[in-house]
Amino acid sequence: MILSMWPALAEQRVVHVGQPVAVVVAETAAQAMDAAELVEVGYEESPAVVDVRDAVAQGAPQVWPEAPGNVALDWPGPVADDGSNAREVERILQSAPHRARIALVNQRVAVASLEPRGATASYDAGQDAFTLRACSQGAGGLRDMLAAAFKLQPQKLRVITEDVGGAFGMKSGAYPEYAALMLAARKVGRPVHWMSSRSEAFMSDNGARDMFLEGELALGRDGEFLALRVQVLANLGAFITGAGLITQTQNFGRCLSSVYRIPRIQCDVRSIYTHTVQTGPYRGAGRPEANYLIERLVDAAARSAGIDRVELRRRNLLAPQAMPYKTPVAVTYDSGEFPAIFEKALALADYEGFPARRDRAAAAGLRRGIGISCFLEHAGGVPTESAAVRFPGGEKALVALGVQGTGQGHGTVFARLAAKHLGVAPDLVEVQQGDSRLEVASGGTVASRSTMLAGTAVFRTIELIVAKGRRIAARMFEATEADVEYRGGFFEVVGTDRRLSLFAVADKAAEWKSNGEIEEALDSAAKVELPPTFPNGCHIAEVELDPETGVVAVVAYAAVDDCGVVLDATLTEGQVCGGLAQGLGQALLEHGVYDRASGQLLTGSFTDYAMPRADHMPPTADAFHPVPCTTNPIGVKGVGEAGTTGALAAIMNAITDALPAEAGLLDMPATPEKIWRACRGSG
Repeated sequence: MILSMWPALAEQRVVHVGQPVAVVVAETAAQAMDAAELVEVGYEESPAVVDVRDAVAQGAPQVWPEAPGNVALDWPGPVADDGSNAREVERILQSAPHRARIALVNQRVAVASLEPRGATASYDAGQDAFTLRACSQGAGGLRDMLAAAFKLQPQKLRVITEDVGGAFGMKSGAYPEYAALMLAARKVGRPVHWMSSRSEAFMSDNGARDMFLEGELALGRDGEFLALRVQVLANLGAFITGAGLITQTQNFGRCLSSVYRIPRIQCDVRSIYTHTVQTGPYRGAGRPEANYLIERLVDAAARSAGIDRVELRRRNLLAPQAMPYKTPVAVTYDSGEFPAIFEKALALADYEGFPARRDRAAAAGLRRGIGISCFLEHAGGVPTESAAVRFPGGEKALVALGVQGTGQGHGTVFARLAAKHLGVAPDLVEVQQGDSRLEVASGGTVASRSTMLAGTAVFRTIELIVAKGRRIAARMFEATEADVEYRGGFFEVVGTDRRLSLFAVADKAAEWKSNGEIEEALDSAAKVELPPTFPNGCHIAEVELDPETGVVAVVAYAAVDDCGVVLDATLTEGQVCGGLAQGLGQALLEHGVYDRASGQLLTGSFTDYAMPRADHMPPTADAFHPVPCTTNPIGVKGVGEAGTTGALAAIMNAITDALPAEAGLLDMPATPEKIWRACRGSG
């Protein structure tokens, strides 16, 4: 990996439009904006490169001299290989009875969260310590990144995150503005506040996706998948973000086996520097990109082999009896019932009734199509997570977390989970998050990992509490520990009516600890390390398009998901629906565009960057097919990325199905102009 320097403020050179060059501090925001207008910067223009295909061309402008050809990383796939796998995949492709090949652009999108980024920095000269209030996806992780940048002891920086209006991966890391705020606060000796405008956000927040994908699939005579080859050019932008490379490589590569048996897979990714704002994780973070390629390739293979697309999928789905299944991309699925989910989705979408609906649409002058997207993703990301449960006195338990709620309902889910395993009412449990001083080591709220990892850490912490509580209760009862059991929030002496509440035992333990009679109170913490889980499902979209105007509408959507044990059905359905909205936005509307000559951002506001609205959303039929995960004690798999991962290919395959056969493949977004041209054979 060739890692470029990412300064808080540009010094002699700016490498993308929107890179910060100066900070103005004033009494009010209006004064600061007026003063910023007085800052003069002298620029000498240099050639720009914004598209990855242009960036790797001979003679392309170089973003960083230390990265020849603009290549930051040439990644040869998830599995170490001496070249024999690539040669075998090539042999299979050349000799296969059927072969399909596609090339797709997964376009750049802006995250465009409801709340832009913002922060307030304060400096305590007496303590030589900072406080930063910032919207983040984990206060502890942001503290550690900034402390390392400033070479600070972690305890010299406190990060506080309160309510966050959407994050989706974009708020998971540090940004130059936070460092500049801290320096400004130290310099002026007063708190310094900054809030991004929407225009600034388009130019400075991490972008996402932006990959050029090529895939080839070899099939046997009966349609069985034999080998897959994938080649990718991925746009890093001008800088490498904390998870930018992982998104484009490991996250992408691990999903390529999907729900199918594919004996051989070869994946090559080149991560490329360009003169655009840096890219990073965005809802799915590599999983939607991989699934989009695979499911569009499967449809292309069905056309190439002359096999119905439903039947082709049926022939290649992994059976439940194959679990645990080790894939060619170095992961092992612990559980899954892919064929059952597939059939359930077909029934939910009334797939057999589609021809009649297509005929009715045709009678009205419309073209109707239906698209299938099976998918599998991996959840977990950073494999370790912690939690703590503390007893402040009285009938109250505090659950301290390092993961950060950004709209998922953490306060509800974790309070209920802890209450269930403690055997107490949920209103007696309070969830604490968003403060690095909680000192709960965390990988943050990313990668659909919170419920699985933090939930398991809470579970393990409660096991420790019960074990310690039995010892304390036995001493209080003057009984043997073997005679004490815990049930429904009470410690009881077996075979008697003697019992003590959890909170009474916690209070006594705290008293004895303060007196030096025991070393530990009931306050406990646990750190867990878990392998990834594999949420999966099948989504089916139905579209109608008007060939006279090119306008397309998603008129029905069916989603069947296996996210393991469902802890809260309402919140889980909301996650799927929210992910669908973001997938629909990319499929039909969203596109971050730069001028290829100057590097100027052309879609720097909602005037030019189209966002999905409520009236774009289809009627949705959703169902869950929970297969408990076997690698964590609460059986959950994750659901945060599912809607986006399934939606892209489902909608685009439906549009392809609606278009005339000669129209070929469309790239996202499927705008009215593209569809209008495709209907006329001039795509």
